[in-house]
Amino acid sequence: MRLVLVRHTAVADGQGLCYGRTDVDLADSFPADAQAVRAALPAGPWALYASPARRCRRLADWLGGTAIIDARLHELDFGAWEGRAWNDLPRPELDRWCADFVTVRPPGGESFAELTARAVAFAADAASRHAGGCVVALTHAGFIRALLASRRGVPCADVFSIAVPLGSVHILEPAG
Repeated sequence: MRLVLVRHTAVADGQGLCYGRTDVDLADSFPADAQAVRAALPAGPWALYASPARRCRRLADWLGGTAIIDARLHELDFGAWEGRAWNDLPRPELDRWCADFVTVRPPGGESFAELTARAVAFAADAASRHAGGCVVALTHAGFIRALLASRRGVPCADVFSIAVPLGSVHILEPAG
């Protein structure tokens, strides 16, 4: 199965905000951003999956497909930090998480290792359901980095070395 991972397009008010699961509005540039995503996608047919986040569902609607909404495609759950400015987070908690985001959870949230486990589970499930086909998954930077790192053998601690710009398309060919 060919897996095409798409990061949602630009958001309107996310600057400096911790918004993993928080729904934020898309930028006014959405129509042009969505057109660029569409142009970068492989020719169909493909099965379309989307994160429950509004920014991913709206892109799915724009692409014209009936998307399967899958909670495993959500961004990292930042728990009590959701929707707050990064600068307003309690410094000791943030420092502890930054020192080991792979295994440490934000208060009430999930670790990057947990995100990676659900990303790998999604990919395995999609491969079993769509063997020989193509799946397009509309998702988030953390989810994409988790799968790319897993596929490329990049340690989780180094995932931020993987560039995942807004509106980017990443194609994973079948393993082997």
